[in-house]
Amino acid sequence: MSETIISYGGERTRNSEVLLVIPAYNEADSIERVVDELIRDYPQLDYVVVTDGPTDGTDIICQRRGYNAVHLPKNLGLAGCFHNGMRYASEMGYQYAVQFDGDGQHRPEYIDAMYKKAREGYDIVLGSRFIGLSNKMSGMRSLGSHLIRCAIRWKTGVKVTDPTCGLRMYNKRIIDMFARRTDLAPEPDTISLLIMKGAKVAEVPVRVADRETGESYLNPVNAVKYMRRMLRSILFMRTRRKTTLES
Repeated sequence: MSETIISYGGERTRNSEVLLVIPAYNEADSIERVVDELIRDYPQLDYVVVTDGPTDGTDIICQRRGYNAVHLPKNLGLAGCFHNGMRYASEMGYQYAVQFDGDGQHRPEYIDAMYKKAREGYDIVLGSRFIGLSNKMSGMRSLGSHLIRCAIRWKTGVKVTDPTCGLRMYNKRIIDMFARRTDLAPEPDTISLLIMKGAKVAEVPVRVADRETGESYLNPVNAVKYMRRMLRSILFMRTRRKTTLES
């Protein structure tokens, strides 16, 4: 992926060790609710919205509201969008970055538990909907998550109960790796790869809110395609297992 020209909005200041990276494509119906809650109720957390060439005015809303934001001039997809968010986190010197959805499904009250767990020495802390809390998941998604979980366990020897939950916290060396490499997407196969490279992974229980607006990309057809792609990538990934992470 070629270098992307980006523009910034809001204040480029760092007040915390933790940055919430919020990729946002067409989230005009939810982005104000999500960011305003963070500003109002969680001022101890820094955030950056990365608008991914939206067509519904999400970027205009962020500009009008004065949110801290990175605006991409064209749509790069989740991987490119997240890469630019992690570049921002790396450049600003954050010690931890959280992958946080702009649709309101991820809840900020779990960030503190993730932060405490990460400070125990973990490189990645995953939110898990299957540890101690009851979360509803459709049959196809549940099956896909189960198969991906088994594939990661078989490939790495590490048990991850909820590899498809998108609420994830990364420490600085993972941040810097995402910032340097454009071939890494914030997906379960990358988690598997990082475990194989020696990343220490932990999980904390979370609940994920129901989507109030918009439509999930993972409809039944796309869910099947996603599951197949992730399984193929995990199972046929060729890399030597490392005891330390590398670029």
